[in-house]
Amino acid sequence: MEEVLLASGNPHKLDEVRAVLEPLGIKVLGLDDLPAVPEEPVEDALTFEANARLKALAYARDTGRNALADDSGLEVDALGGDPGVRSARWSGVNGTREERDSANNRKLIESLREVPESERTARFVCAMCLASPEGEVLAETRGTFEGVITLEPRGANGFGYDPHLHLPEEGRTSAELSPAEKNARSHRGAATRAMVPLLEAMTRD
Repeated sequence: MEEVLLASGNPHKLDEVRAVLEPLGIKVLGLDDLPAVPEEPVEDALTFEANARLKALAYARDTGRNALADDSGLEVDALGGDPGVRSARWSGVNGTREERDSANNRKLIESLREVPESERTARFVCAMCLASPEGEVLAETRGTFEGVITLEPRGANGFGYDPHLHLPEEGRTSAELSPAEKNARSHRGAATRAMVPLLEAMTRD
């Protein structure tokens, strides 16, 4: 497999996945690289895995390419796993990615303001699925990135909830890690690295 479509137009996600796969000789295309972008499927499933699956299958079918899709989000234990699969749209605010991220982070802070730090354990989750144009699920992986929610945002790297996920063993937030450091630890990096031996096996076959 020399080429795969990552079903995302998010440049941060593309950078993270390319950093893992392109050294292996696998070219990673984004949706913006296509001459025409198919209609985005509705991600209405109840789990990260199911959303990744429906997205990968839809883009593979509509583009005639092997498609890699992920569904990622934040699970906060004190919030019963919320925002979960609704992470990107949790606040209900529409607008640019930056406006949505800002509104989501404000809601996160308000929801946890009265919760002690020791109880603000959380993790980023990434479920990833690779599908073929023929409608076959070729591989599925999952990665997590554990931390504690801090009410004071720190760091300028990353996106979304990154400034609020504090990594106790690092003494930094996810947004304070360099891109290379984040790739080595993150949920999406873990899910992508778990995909590597599966891709290599397909290449050998």
